[in-house]
Amino acid sequence: MAIIYRTIEEKDNQELASLIRTVLREFKIDKPGTVYTDPTTDHLSKVFELPQSAYWIAEEDGVIIGGCGIFPTSGLPEGCVELVKLYTAVSARGKGIGKMLMQKSISSAQHFGYNEIYLESFPELSAAIGMYEKAGFKKLSAPLGQSGHFACNIWMLLVL
Repeated sequence: MAIIYRTIEEKDNQELASLIRTVLREFKIDKPGTVYTDPTTDHLSKVFELPQSAYWIAEEDGVIIGGCGIFPTSGLPEGCVELVKLYTAVSARGKGIGKMLMQKSISSAQHFGYNEIYLESFPELSAAIGMYEKAGFKKLSAPLGQSGHFACNIWMLLVL
């Protein structure tokens, strides 16, 4: 069956939170200072009701297999938005699904008029970092904004 890409709905919250935490445990980055302990992870549809934000879901046979979004994180420079919560299930990796979710998020950022996209990650997520670099993200020497995810130690920026 085909993969459906759509924006987040309230019914997705529990399944999406479970997927995110499963991926973080898989890569052994399920620790404080990440979305693993972030209370908003359990009700992301509410978080992305904020204007100038968007969250994309990849669904196959009624099962969420990935997600990614953009969010105007507090403290970011004018015109900059954060690429957030890009996670894919093991079954979805290597098939271009993460890339498609990232591209849909980048398109949303352009639609809203942003001119830069910031992200935070971990060395453990090397496949994702490679994908970000191929998309034009460049590594930064320090974080931007106040995401609250103090455990992240890779910061990247894409100029649109």
